[in-house]
Amino acid sequence: MMEKALLPGLTLPELENYVKALGEPGYRARQISEWLKKGAGFEDMRNLPGSLLDVLRGSAIAQPASILSRQRSRIDGTEKYLFSLQGDHTVEGVLMRYRHGLTLCLSTQVGCRMGCAFCASTLGGKLRDLRAGEMVGMATLINRLCQPERVHNIVLMGSGEPLDNYDEVLRFLNLITSPDGLNIGARRISLSTCGLPEEMRRLAREGLPVTLSVSLHAPNDTVRRFLMPIAHRVSMAQLLSACRDYAQVTRRRVVFEYALIHGVNAAVDQARELARHLAGMLCHVNLIPLNDVPERDLRAATPQEVAGFRQALENAGISATVRREMGADISGACGQLRAQYLKNPVGPMWKETSP
Repeated sequence: MMEKALLPGLTLPELENYVKALGEPGYRARQISEWLKKGAGFEDMRNLPGSLLDVLRGSAIAQPASILSRQRSRIDGTEKYLFSLQGDHTVEGVLMRYRHGLTLCLSTQVGCRMGCAFCASTLGGKLRDLRAGEMVGMATLINRLCQPERVHNIVLMGSGEPLDNYDEVLRFLNLITSPDGLNIGARRISLSTCGLPEEMRRLAREGLPVTLSVSLHAPNDTVRRFLMPIAHRVSMAQLLSACRDYAQVTRRRVVFEYALIHGVNAAVDQARELARHLAGMLCHVNLIPLNDVPERDLRAATPQEVAGFRQALENAGISATVRREMGADISGACGQLRAQYLKNPVGPMWKETSP
């Protein structure tokens, strides 16, 4: 059986070729594209002839994602989504509300194989990569739900390692920044990686000035190996060299994500050690109070430890901020909602939690 075409993953010229192959005029592609941009399914495409819609339903997919669960925080309005995809797979997304607009955090894989000790996304390993059209579908679906607001920023920091799914993520970035798509500026997109130097250097030369967010979480190789299996094959020296290259080529600062964990990586001396590694680099450190994950025996740093760590970095001339916790009352950490669903695949479509 022939696989159906995933229309949100096609560029406009590719879509034109597709409809022409069906014997339709090329202008139908623009009509379909406008609907896809709105996150619509075939049932919404009322300006297309019924005969074409019948063919499309049998040969193509307009919206590959559906919302299985939607939770909304009553503390800050953050929304957590559990998407259902083909193959009975589920992935998460988070919509965060800031003064500068709506930010959507998306997954790039079903699960993750990187094995970071503080992350729930990796507990079941990686099942498969997401396709570009699936990521576009999730983005357009949420953008449709936001109306009359719209998604202004994209963060690839959900389940999965984006650079481990390089080709599909790159296609997604080109589609989502296109005027024919949601037209989100590349500078409004952040891509989070645990640190794959070859792919980081490749991304730097793609001409897409996205913000690179590197999950560092340690001041040295010893601590990083304890927290992140990737550190057994990529040293901090190798990783930071690739970060310097990225900043130099793109002229964009690298953001280092650093989850503060009591008794592991949150001491003032460790902040000073980290500062020595980052000296002279165009960068910023985003300090993250750890989200407790029941399956991991790691505790968040105390507020005093967080403040002391930040102060030590700033005293050494390193830009640093503490990330505001979002969605704490709705399983906000990556992978938590999916993990709960896999344990008990029955639940409400909508849940608004009390503070």
